Amino acid sequence: MSIETETDAGGSDVADADALARDLGDAIAGLPAYERFEEAKAAVEADDEAQRRISEFQQLRQEFAFAQQTGRADDEARRKLQEAQQELHALPVMEKYVEAQDDLQSRLETLNEAISEPLAVDFGGEAGGCCQD
Repeated sequence: MSIETETDAGGSDVADADALARDLGDAIAGLPAYERFEEAKAAVEADDEAQRRISEFQQLRQEFAFAQQTGRADDEARRKLQEAQQELHALPVMEKYVEAQDDLQSRLETLNEAISEPLAVDFGGEAGGCCQD
């Protein structure tokens, strides 16, 4: 995807920016934090117990959301949902996944700050959005 402005219509600046974006994507994919995340994600996807508990948690979350919408959510349903999440996150494979996800998120936030600094916008948060308050 390339974004052109009136001054970029010649193409060379846009092509340079597109190439830099691809290079950045490749560099991020090569980060140890990204590689750990991908490994942890694959481990979760391959773990039958984790998949079973993820499905159970998602079902409980949907039921709780519906109960909230209909005004029937209670403390017992909230407690049950929280317990399911705690049990899910207590699995060693999920602990590693959540840790890897947090590490990657932190690294991406640092990169976002570096990109955003010269732009005067939050690149990851606002650059693609409209009508931000």
